[in-house]
Amino acid sequence: MTVPTGRRERKKAATRQKIADAAMRLFLERGYDAVGIRDVAAEADVAVTTLFSHFAAKEALVFEQDQDFEQRLTGAVTGRAPDEPLLPALRREIRALVRHCTAEGAAPVWRMIAGSPALREYEESMRLRHADSLAAAVAADPGLPLTPTACRTLARFVVDAYSLAREAADPDAAVDEIFSIIEAAWEVAVRERGEPSGAGARTLGRGTTALTKD
Repeated sequence: MTVPTGRRERKKAATRQKIADAAMRLFLERGYDAVGIRDVAAEADVAVTTLFSHFAAKEALVFEQDQDFEQRLTGAVTGRAPDEPLLPALRREIRALVRHCTAEGAAPVWRMIAGSPALREYEESMRLRHADSLAAAVAADPGLPLTPTACRTLARFVVDAYSLAREAADPDAAVDEIFSIIEAAWEVAVRERGEPSGAGARTLGRGTTALTKD
């Protein structure tokens, strides 16, 4: 989670984390559907209004690092070195996110999510939002003059890579396999467009030039 700098921000972050921890503890003990918002507020020793000032919905309590993950994805684009290609930067961040979400103790949480239609639907909407934010970050990079469709396609593939690798028996190997496929697909797309090597854009990755705007 991003570390807040000011005293007020740190206090808010601590309260948010206390609520999220209380919610997860109750969800895993009793089952997601058996726990209500008032139960979580009582367990965290906060008012219901305080809980809703930090979390807009019950489902959000399970995905409390949602905003942090989104910022990390967009930061992989905006915060990479000037000469670093895009795909290696995204591969590195997806690998880190997958490792975080497959750490010891994470399996019961994912089983809970898999068993709840409401949580699965929320996760899907969250992934789409992350993909939209990532696409916007790629589109805004002046060194990557991609078409809007190319930006959205790349973002969807990258976000799906996270989900697929997280579920694999060997998550690290899965990240590498998926990104090799993404890189190969971009190379084919570039050849079909007839773009010369290094055509007016920073490379996306391993020798892959960007699909440029018309």
